[in-house]
Amino acid sequence: EVQLVESGGGLVQTGGSLRLSCSLSGVTFDEYAVGWFRQVPGKEREGLGCIKSPDSHRYIKDSWKDRFTITSDDAKKTIYLQMNNLKPEDTADYFCATSWWSGPCLPLDHQYDYWGQGTQVTVDS
Repeated sequence: EVQLVESGGGLVQTGGSLRLSCSLSGVTFDEYAVGWFRQVPGKEREGLGCIKSPDSHRYIKDSWKDRFTITSDDAKKTIYLQMNNLKPEDTADYFCATSWWSGPCLPLDHQYDYWGQGTQVTVDS
């Protein structure tokens, strides 16, 4: 059974940083992508970026390239989302998701089959 568990959310001041973690288990695909998404209650979920295994190709949407970074620790089967210079508008629930994937990954939520429960990030002004 594929499972994803996010952690690392919390309350941070404007300009601060957080590193979210996404721990994977049960993934047996030979190629897969892990995407990061966020959602503000009442609004549509938006994709932030993704990373591929095993080639480590990664993609971050232009809107966040200067502040967000996605990395992975294959030994720990954990994907990280490093967020710097956080702003109040970054307040949201953050999710990771995975699916079998061939080729460069994209954070298109309808193409991901397995989702974590999310972790909440609040940026206080």
